[in-house]
Amino acid sequence: MKRVDDFRLKFGKKELVPIIVGGMGVDISTAELALEAARLGGIGHISDALIHDVSDRRFDTSYVKNKTRFYKANIDNSDKSSVQFDLAHLAEATQLHVGRTMEAKRGDGMVFVNCMEKLTMNSPRDTLQVRLNSALDAGIDGITLSAGLHLGSFGLMAEHPRFRDAKLGIIVSSVRALQLFLRKTARLERLPDFVVIEGPLAGGHLGFGLDWAQYDLATIVAEVAQFLKTEQLDIPLIAAGGIFTGSDAVSFLEHGAAAVQVATRFTVANECGLPDKVKQEYFKASEEDIIVNTVSPTGYPMRMLRNTPAIGSGIRPNCESYGYLLDGSGSCAYITAYNREIGLHPDGKNISVMDKTCLCTHMRNYNCWTCGSSTYRLKDTTRRAADGSYQQLSAEHIFRDYQFSVEHQVALPE
Repeated sequence: MKRVDDFRLKFGKKELVPIIVGGMGVDISTAELALEAARLGGIGHISDALIHDVSDRRFDTSYVKNKTRFYKANIDNSDKSSVQFDLAHLAEATQLHVGRTMEAKRGDGMVFVNCMEKLTMNSPRDTLQVRLNSALDAGIDGITLSAGLHLGSFGLMAEHPRFRDAKLGIIVSSVRALQLFLRKTARLERLPDFVVIEGPLAGGHLGFGLDWAQYDLATIVAEVAQFLKTEQLDIPLIAAGGIFTGSDAVSFLEHGAAAVQVATRFTVANECGLPDKVKQEYFKASEEDIIVNTVSPTGYPMRMLRNTPAIGSGIRPNCESYGYLLDGSGSCAYITAYNREIGLHPDGKNISVMDKTCLCTHMRNYNCWTCGSSTYRLKDTTRRAADGSYQQLSAEHIFRDYQFSVEHQVALPE
């Protein structure tokens, strides 16, 4: 019976363990988690979501404080169109986070950064270009383009000296999305180095509508593989979403996937950025506690725990400090929903916004408990203490279990 370790992900002459730890923001996929995956011979992700706040926490910078002070006069203004990010500060924060992570890298694996197109930051093109190029400047091994079609993202990096050197890939959920991307980037004569096929059971934002349950990862992977074969394109496919055991991974590797991307089981790793009390909520969750809703201002459905504190919260929009989801005109679906409720409750007391949430603030405070469809199975991967709490696991333990387990077995910690 084959194990994940019987396969290798090949990038040219470089061979890696075909396990990729997904890029969970905001700093849930910490540098420490990504570095462990790389040390063990696989690929780890960091995320550039709320990069200023991540830098402030890691390196004691003051980007968020300074931005808040600069736009202080606008805090009570419902119009956020004037709130902009300083591009030089954005570049500095990105280079700090990425650069320090790469300096610490050990082992034969790689570290990628997950870059979400939906972080429009009131200047979609300019901010995305700075984020991408600054990550390349800082020496990142690769960039995974997520949360959007990224039809112009390759073009934003085309003049960078590492454009054809770094590993660049995209997350899609259908053949059509990949076709659109390849068509729009054809003039650059630069194919993606990998394509992540994310199915409907993934955590966080989904690349599907509320009909997500009608789709199946194995079917989508097969469709994309057939498309690439027909077009004679040799691009490694990475299967993602709902892959809970090493045996789950092997089933995709035996049917044409070059690697798997996993995240849910690493949410409860010691190296994961979630607070310990939140990790315990993940362990305790039942299958019924996992829901898909539309509270994200991005427009994408999002999978999370039913009891996540972000749902129904009516906090004031905190765009002066964050504002990562402001579109090119300074608007956000949460601001619209919040202003509607303020109009109904002018005293501003007991405001509850059920249809959208202030994603930036809640993600920053770890109050938006996004999760994968298999989160309820986490309790079966560890041991329970006498006080009812669950033992956290090391990233190495989880990685090795994926790498070497057979027959859908999960190794419990010592």
